[in-house]
Amino acid sequence: MRRTLALVTALVGALVLLLAPPAAAAAPSAAFVKTATWDTGYQGQYTITNGGTTTLSGWTVEFDLPSGTSVGSYWDTLMTQSGSHYTFKNREYNGTLAPGATAAFGWVSSGTGAPANCKLNGGSCTGSGGGPDTTAPSVPGGVTVGSATSSSLTVRWTASTDNSGSVAGYEVSRDGGAPVAVTGTSYTATGLQASTGYSFRVRAKDAAGNTSAYSGAVGGTTTSGGTNPPPGGVRTAPYVDMGAWPTPSLTTLSSASGLKSFTMAFITASSCKAMWFNAYDPRDGWNKDQIDAIRAAGGDVKISFGGATGIELAQACGSVDALYNEYNAVVNAYGLTYADFDIEGAATADPASVARRSQALARLQQAHPGLRISLTLPVLPEGLTADGLGVVRSARDAGVNLDVVNIMAMDYYRSADYGDAAIQAANSTFAQLKSLYPGKSDAQVWAMVGVTPMLGQNDDGRIYDQADARQLVGFAQGKHLGMLAFWETTRDRNACTGALYMCTNIPQSPYEFSRIFAGYTG
Repeated sequence: MRRTLALVTALVGALVLLLAPPAAAAAPSAAFVKTATWDTGYQGQYTITNGGTTTLSGWTVEFDLPSGTSVGSYWDTLMTQSGSHYTFKNREYNGTLAPGATAAFGWVSSGTGAPANCKLNGGSCTGSGGGPDTTAPSVPGGVTVGSATSSSLTVRWTASTDNSGSVAGYEVSRDGGAPVAVTGTSYTATGLQASTGYSFRVRAKDAAGNTSAYSGAVGGTTTSGGTNPPPGGVRTAPYVDMGAWPTPSLTTLSSASGLKSFTMAFITASSCKAMWFNAYDPRDGWNKDQIDAIRAAGGDVKISFGGATGIELAQACGSVDALYNEYNAVVNAYGLTYADFDIEGAATADPASVARRSQALARLQQAHPGLRISLTLPVLPEGLTADGLGVVRSARDAGVNLDVVNIMAMDYYRSADYGDAAIQAANSTFAQLKSLYPGKSDAQVWAMVGVTPMLGQNDDGRIYDQADARQLVGFAQGKHLGMLAFWETTRDRNACTGALYMCTNIPQSPYEFSRIFAGYTG
């Protein structure tokens, strides 16, 4: 009897095995994340992972975007579009994936809608055969709390992943309270009490409603809300064109002008490699002896990346990691406390490079907590341009603690008193920054404003003279501006008439502007 029952049980078990469907084999998958977000769009990325056991010889990812969202620039892929349906194919260098290997492509979206109906090589992007989605996203990692003011704290985290290929959003809980829904990877809590500690947890949700566990609680403390600007720091640092010939001597300029500090211009990109105006590698410590001498005399230098004629590294480097490595190499080579980013022309209107720069700078400050970052941007008397304001907003949202937003008060190409226009531009920029940083006091926002006029004749033929400079210094003293500078110190030294790159083309004595600006101490 027992033997018969055992035989029947074995036969039934075998029949069940025969009737059961085969287990689904692991397959390639594609996962979507938003690597950066701003008010009007985001930077997206799909990562293709070959989870199978054979080599993948090529990939095609396709998805739909909702009305109001479209793809702009893209990289590491070839794209075609039919209405709201987008198809991305591998490039010649990233199509072959061995088992376990990955490839990624990215794009900049105008609009905030996430991809839907994702397919990879005609199948599901999840690498499964379909069915209801019951898998929660991964728990958000890298949660930090920073950018403290007297009434706000900003929480940031790294993006979660999901088997569907897309994380729908996140929820942030403060002190165990009801969660607040957000779509990006940062959240600013406002209306907080000064000098008070708060804790935050973050969880992720996918489109099917699955919710991850909360991250561990991370705390932060608001500031005391004092009204005085931060003490110390470089308050006057005129630009020096280090590409001028012969190469300017900072120590000579300092002793002749009375200036203690300078902004050295410019580090630009040679492919994705930091170079002094495409001629000298900063890793070799070019001109470091001059910088050391300025510091020994009680001053300091800012090193400026970008400029009007060069390519800023964020435009040349295709990834945040590569860009961070280049910035970090310069900071390490010169032991920088100050780094300036002169973003002009097409660079201000390139969301992909703007987002890369913001993320790289946030990482740079995490690696160098004392690093003070300034953004130098075009301005009109009415304030920063829309693109320039977007650069500041992107840096804020990425977690960059901006020291100064330095406005280029020059080249308005209009009939105006350029002294009055510089002060109007400063007032307008203050109002814009106040709206971006509502938790800061007026004094704290004024301490973020820097002004840089062009000495003498501007490129548009208008004049900024010595009386204008004295007017600006007086205004700065009353408002305690974060920084004054000018373009450019060798032009002030030469005090000549001729080509604008070397002369001011107005009557002046050598270093006359420098001595006026040197009187500003904050």
